[in-house]
Amino acid sequence: MVSELPDVRVVPGLSSDPGAAGPFEPDVRRQELADFLRSRRERITPEQVGLVRGRRRRTPGLRREEVAQLSAVGVTWYTWLEQARDIQVSPQVLDALARALLLDSGERGHLFSLAGAVDPAPGADCPSVTLALREMLRQLDPIPACIQNSRYDILAYNRTYGRLLCDLDAVAPEDRNCMILAYTNAQWRSSVVELAEVNRLMAAKFRRSMAEHLAEPAWKALLRRLEESSEEFREIWARHEVVATGGRTKIFRNAHVGLLRLEHTDLWLGPSRGPRMVTYAPSDEETRKRLQELQDLELAEA
Repeated sequence: MVSELPDVRVVPGLSSDPGAAGPFEPDVRRQELADFLRSRRERITPEQVGLVRGRRRRTPGLRREEVAQLSAVGVTWYTWLEQARDIQVSPQVLDALARALLLDSGERGHLFSLAGAVDPAPGADCPSVTLALREMLRQLDPIPACIQNSRYDILAYNRTYGRLLCDLDAVAPEDRNCMILAYTNAQWRSSVVELAEVNRLMAAKFRRSMAEHLAEPAWKALLRRLEESSEEFREIWARHEVVATGGRTKIFRNAHVGLLRLEHTDLWLGPSRGPRMVTYAPSDEETRKRLQELQDLELAEA
């Protein structure tokens, strides 16, 4: 895990606001992206990437066609990028460009931010999960708590949350998304009492959140994956239900300690429908004791 705090799991490769537009207008963002790519291209020598310089080279750094070759993309397409044309760029292509241009982690993050895309690299940390937030998650134990973005990606979580519905440590980072888990993960689904109603409300909240991200590749990819992998989701999604986010009592049947009655609360870390800290406070004394047992179990096996 990528974390200075041993009791907090931070999920790599995910953003607190996937596909968010940020402070730039679209045309300004495209120009910023074009200028950034050009500046990174011009600073790299052919020798750094295993190319022969040749005698007649006048271009500082790499040529556009060389970057295209190294990234396995078309020359015309890459040229359009440097010309700030209005074209869609997939996370996979951005990943290839970042590698070809030898970008460090900060530059790579800047590239994905300018493109309004989510970094798929497993080793990429989420800058929004600060040390202070990680410490808050750790201090909340045994109250289960996590940080989610507006697309329901789980960015970080404490020990108890990691055992609440399934063994999150055993789930691949790219699959640590509440929507994916709720509709496809057997252990998660078996832990949720009143699963059908909970999933219906989750889909309705997801639809409301997605209204601001309809054209963004990461959101469309998640929706496509849900539709392809779950008939239950397809049926619910076709109803076009929408509900506002809000706290409510949830009942889980934990595989280790039994029934848990919890108060779900969203603590917003930014604008509404952006990143948030999700907490599950015990509704009764028995649940409080069982959460402590769950934390003790995790500590004993750590």
